[in-house]
Amino acid sequence: MKKFPLVARILVGFVLGTVLGLVLSECCAPETSKKIVAFVAPFGNVLVAMLKTVVYPIILFSLITGAASLPLRSSGRVGGTVIAWYTATSLFATVFGVGMAYLMNPSMQGADQVASSYMQGAQKIAGGGSSGSLADFLVGLFQNPFAALANGQFLPIIVFSIAFGLAARYLLDKADTDAKTAKAVRTMLECIDGAQKVAFKLIDCVILYFPIGVFALSVTNFAENGTLLFGPYLRITVCVMVGVAAMILVVYPLVLALFCRENPYAVLLRLRQPIVTAFVTRSSAATLPVSFKAMDEMGVDRSISSFSLPMGATINMDGVCVHLPVFVILAANMFGHQLSAFAIGTLCLSIMFASVGAGGIPGGSVFLLFMVLENMGLPADQVAMVVALCLGINPILDMFETCCNVTGDNVCTYIVAKTNGYVKRG
Repeated sequence: MKKFPLVARILVGFVLGTVLGLVLSECCAPETSKKIVAFVAPFGNVLVAMLKTVVYPIILFSLITGAASLPLRSSGRVGGTVIAWYTATSLFATVFGVGMAYLMNPSMQGADQVASSYMQGAQKIAGGGSSGSLADFLVGLFQNPFAALANGQFLPIIVFSIAFGLAARYLLDKADTDAKTAKAVRTMLECIDGAQKVAFKLIDCVILYFPIGVFALSVTNFAENGTLLFGPYLRITVCVMVGVAAMILVVYPLVLALFCRENPYAVLLRLRQPIVTAFVTRSSAATLPVSFKAMDEMGVDRSISSFSLPMGATINMDGVCVHLPVFVILAANMFGHQLSAFAIGTLCLSIMFASVGAGGIPGGSVFLLFMVLENMGLPADQVAMVVALCLGINPILDMFETCCNVTGDNVCTYIVAKTNGYVKRG
């Protein structure tokens, strides 16, 4: 098996799974298809579960060692640069997504009938659509780190890990720290670094299972949702696919060429494994271990990637910024809403800030659509209908959306590392 490149094995698994999924969807009786999917699905779920098992320890260990390895003066500058990059790309992706949505003018035939079967789920989302106040958000950043690890809450883990690493660095740099304390801190950091290396070794073991997991995920995704691409959702799907493809194949390469002065498509080719993983798992969080491995192979210093990638999986959602405007403009077309220039500007800002809450999990953008539509001033019944339409196609669109999210995380990480001298040559 090792004679064939891993990416080739993954692509074979994806193609075979897609073909089998479409065959089950189109050619088999629903009962037969459900039985086969029920048998195959756990093999895909195991892959996502294994990735999520290792991702939270990796974030904790990587951020602590990364924050502790940077000089205190440099850490603030580099961290600020990462956040500035993510803010800029999210804003651009939002404006780009709104522009693409207006250009392609999404519409849908038989929207009432399509939405009816998903209305119950949409009403549940609308009922829980409130995201809390800014004060609640800020308080939520500071939690028991063990509880945050257990519950899979990214932002509290990131805040604690960075603060812990910087505190360790402060003690090492402080002139009056006694030798015993300094030795204890260095020993602790060496232990955490060792734990990080063990966690990354676990990724190598998980990656061996990738082709099987990708095959199972592809069968499940396309058996359950594939035919929607050819039904009333076709125009919406094309809008999202074109927007995501333009971001990955045009926008990111232009930015790479401008700031890194190298062949951007060669860089994207080296990122193929996290891109494919994001596509089939539909989770930025689950893709993190693979992104770490890709950055290591590209020579990016761990002190940069250990901060930038987890932060990107939490706050940088370029795919969400391309995806959400399609349904917003669809809603405007369906219900005859005319958006003024001010309303479009407000829409862009609300989508950009809402994207931070997508959470790096499958389907996270659906929970944000309620807030964005409510900000447009749509009544509750219209909001529920559009959310229901989104639920119907989201498993397919989420694959493309997450692919764009993860590509943006890796591209931004590489640019920041390259422009600040944190990429090893050769």
